[in-house]
Amino acid sequence: MSRTDRASRVIAALPAIVYGALLDRESLEAWLPPDGMRGRIERWDPRPGGGFRMVLTYLDSTDSPGKTSEATDVVDVGFVDLMPPERVVQRVVFEADDPSYAGTMTMTWHFAAVGDGTEVTVTATDVPPGIDQADHEAGITSSLAHLASYVEAAS
Repeated sequence: MSRTDRASRVIAALPAIVYGALLDRESLEAWLPPDGMRGRIERWDPRPGGGFRMVLTYLDSTDSPGKTSEATDVVDVGFVDLMPPERVVQRVVFEADDPSYAGTMTMTWHFAAVGDGTEVTVTATDVPPGIDQADHEAGITSSLAHLASYVEAAS
């Protein structure tokens, strides 16, 4: 049975600005890694049918071993649908030997104008069973907090 994880946050920036932070390589490297990680994009092609490969490195992997190696999670992300400034749909595949991380997860980033800001809702469907739901939702929440800090500082 497929699982859906979700998180949302209101960000004090216009939808077009928030949307743009998902399609700019340097921006994504700066804000996407959740707390306790840093990220590096190895491949970048921001168009439908394109995508990126990101290496996420744990700053301390003692209690959180990586999916790809002891200290890393490597993800290949494809852009399925880009609808500025309303939605980004990504197909995410983890590079891992453990079959509990196998499969393709779909992440939909939805942006809705609310007052002077944007409500960002992230919905992950078909989440691999090896990913703990509480940890995953906490990671998405952390990334959303970083996104808010990133775009609000630039505004």
